[in-house]
Amino acid sequence: MRHFSSVSEAEAGTLFHRLPQQLHIASPPDLLAAALGATLYCPGDRPAIAADVRKQAARGCISMVLCLEDSIADSAVTFAETNVATALQSLLEQTGRRPGDGPADETATADLPLLFIRVRTPEQMLRMAELCGPALGLLSGFVIPKFENDTGYADRFFAALHQIHEQYEQSGAGGGRRLRIMPILESPSMVHTETRTCALSGIVDVLQKHRDDILAVRIGATDLSSVFGLRRSRELTVYDVKVVSAVIADIVNVLGRPSDRFVITGPVWEHFDTSERMLRPQLRLTPFVDANEPELRKRLMLGGLDGLIREISLDQANGLLGKTVIHPTHVPVVHALSVVSHEEYLDALSIAGNVGGGASASPYRNKMNEMKPHQAWAEKTLLRADAFGVAAESTTFVDLLETSMR
Repeated sequence: MRHFSSVSEAEAGTLFHRLPQQLHIASPPDLLAAALGATLYCPGDRPAIAADVRKQAARGCISMVLCLEDSIADSAVTFAETNVATALQSLLEQTGRRPGDGPADETATADLPLLFIRVRTPEQMLRMAELCGPALGLLSGFVIPKFENDTGYADRFFAALHQIHEQYEQSGAGGGRRLRIMPILESPSMVHTETRTCALSGIVDVLQKHRDDILAVRIGATDLSSVFGLRRSRELTVYDVKVVSAVIADIVNVLGRPSDRFVITGPVWEHFDTSERMLRPQLRLTPFVDANEPELRKRLMLGGLDGLIREISLDQANGLLGKTVIHPTHVPVVHALSVVSHEEYLDALSIAGNVGGGASASPYRNKMNEMKPHQAWAEKTLLRADAFGVAAESTTFVDLLETSMR
């Protein structure tokens, strides 16, 4: 896997100063966490999941979640469990492997995205591992909804994960690789001001206790909004919903500290077409005219994607990387806006490792770089450069959007 792998070698040489790194299911976890990009959710009761996974992978999707929680009705859970397990078994068979062949290796799974199952309970985690059997080797882990540490409930998910490792990885069925958890922070106890500090403190304790089992931390804005009966429109971002943006700020405050190295992903964008507008479009015309791409701007606005672009920019400004998405049209937008600009890259290179202090003009001669305060930012930026690449000096975000959305 590699972001922008569908771009020809010649075009990539024009667009990129530095290409994204190749990714594998066993790549270093900090790189995989940074490279998740647009994590596409797929309801577990959807027909033809295996075909959908391959189709979206071919379109550039790097991470997918097969959901057994809120995206399906309670009455469909049993069917969805079997449906997901069958899809994974089908994907394993398409690699040319059969039960008894041993774990699928990186070559066999190279054209698949990172796959996760969102489960409801620890018991369901164990049940899905049993249903998947050898196909468990295609998974990167599990997504845990409504994550909190009240009464030790969170620890039960980690106990289930460790049991799966013991039972399946040692036997070879698990693919000989480590499965990881992505918790979703969305419980009401984190929204209400009187319980938020205690709830987040408990979450930090359990995540640090199981740090090696965590890939990334996700934020569930839909559930957070639902506590107050709210839902943002396509013309507003989650940061305009003050009671939710306050929660995001506190999550970053507690989990976004450089010493912990947690990747926190942006909340879901749930709109995928447009209707009558009340507010003005949020994309300036000039960059698209300069790039001779006015039709691209029109497509983005008709798809309601100008709001997504604004929210991604605000995600990144607030320390979030990657995003939960529910429609394939969102994926290329998230990835295009995740590429490190040439200016950012040169700034990061000039700062990283320069721990002696001091300040100097940036390589572009348009800002001040301070060596100590900007050190953590530089490290994060270089990791994102590994995951998504670095744009050439002349490449604009419009160029990357146009390439991603073909």
